[in-house]
Amino acid sequence: MEIRATTSPPESVPADTIVLGVFEGDQLDQPPLQALLDSGEAKRKPGSLALTHIDGRRFLIAGLGPRDAFDPELARVAAAGAAKKAIELGARALCWAVPAGADEQIVGALVEGTVLAGYRFDRYKTPEDDETETALDSLTVSDSKDHSATVSHAQVIAEAVNAARILQDTPANDMTPSDLAARANELAAENPNLIVKIEGRKEIVARGMGAFAAVAQGTAQEPALITLHYSAANASGPTLGFVGKAVTFDSGGISIKPSAAMDEMKFDMSGGAAVIEAVGAIARLALPVKLVAVIGATENMLSERAVKPGDIVRTMSGITVEINNTDAEGRLVLADCLAHAVNEGAERLVDLATLTGAIIVALGSTYAGLMSNDDAWATEVEAAAAATGELVWRMPLHAEYKKLVKGTYADLNNAPERGQAGAITAAEFLARFAAKTPWVHLDIAGTAWNLGRSYAEKGGSGFGVRLLVELASAHR
Repeated sequence: MEIRATTSPPESVPADTIVLGVFEGDQLDQPPLQALLDSGEAKRKPGSLALTHIDGRRFLIAGLGPRDAFDPELARVAAAGAAKKAIELGARALCWAVPAGADEQIVGALVEGTVLAGYRFDRYKTPEDDETETALDSLTVSDSKDHSATVSHAQVIAEAVNAARILQDTPANDMTPSDLAARANELAAENPNLIVKIEGRKEIVARGMGAFAAVAQGTAQEPALITLHYSAANASGPTLGFVGKAVTFDSGGISIKPSAAMDEMKFDMSGGAAVIEAVGAIARLALPVKLVAVIGATENMLSERAVKPGDIVRTMSGITVEINNTDAEGRLVLADCLAHAVNEGAERLVDLATLTGAIIVALGSTYAGLMSNDDAWATEVEAAAAATGELVWRMPLHAEYKKLVKGTYADLNNAPERGQAGAITAAEFLARFAAKTPWVHLDIAGTAWNLGRSYAEKGGSGFGVRLLVELASAHR
């Protein structure tokens, strides 16, 4: 989609559809448009859309609600609703009239909502003869102020989110650890400031990553330890470390999952997908940061070689772990990946993982769970989450939880017996491998797919991409 900003009025833009947002109390200059408001056909409440035609062009009136309550997330939702309606009507060129007084965050959100709403994943569908595929060819953002830089920035981010969604939605037979590694290589080939290293099973074992290797030993697919380094010439601040869980299919291993919804376990690589595409966006935007990203990619499968409940493994950090449940595999992969990120120079850590069903019970799909060993770093991540609408809710860590992850025959166990505080104990386990490095864990099991928002209703949501890019943008 071609996206641009203009200072010309909407009526002079060569678009077949123009969107006008109205707040409570707003009046419109053109009598046919005001007549829609006066009649009640057009409403000012959020989510409302009304259509009319003037001089052969469509006008959509989008309700925005109270002006003082309008924020970037509401703008994102409004833009998505307008884009879907425009596509349904066969529009190809859309123009948004920026609401009066809107700041750069609102403008960026309008772009993001439009791009995200246009996402389709239909590569495996055979088109019907009578189906005509429609999509927006262009979006123009019109305001008296030039928003070109903001629009360009938002487009890069939104396209990265959609790229992550493609990785998520692709079935596990076509999205193996090697395929994820290939995507990381593609991004590195596009940007000279991005360096990638891919290591396989032998290298993972040679590094002493006994926990990661244990999860990977049950599959014939080659696992991949993906390490990305990015540094801009004007980089400042501590080196960021992004770590992503990328279990490309999770059967649960010998502790096998129930069959219901097991098809959704292709989404267990969502944290890794978000990290890969966020790093790609950060590189394209040339953000002034130093960054190392580590993605642990493997399948978790049953076989005669698979890790068994009761096995004990030694991690890269030297900590030993009893594997009481092979379906608590994500924390094993992340344990070694966190240690590797620190060894590679990370000074501030964020890991993203579809880690526990417990976080879905606690927070549903509205918030991702956040746990941290550092209040100041947690506050930075929370600010990035609030700015992007990718909401997080901080959960506690406490010394008493450490008792629950203490092993009987080894230093730690990966699955406390009674299942208490499931999301928190998973984070408590990971905290050992972040050691003294400021660290935030984001459990995105409830937000990674089927988010239910107008710009990401079904399938992969790309959750975490916008948050990580914002974090890198604000980090100094």
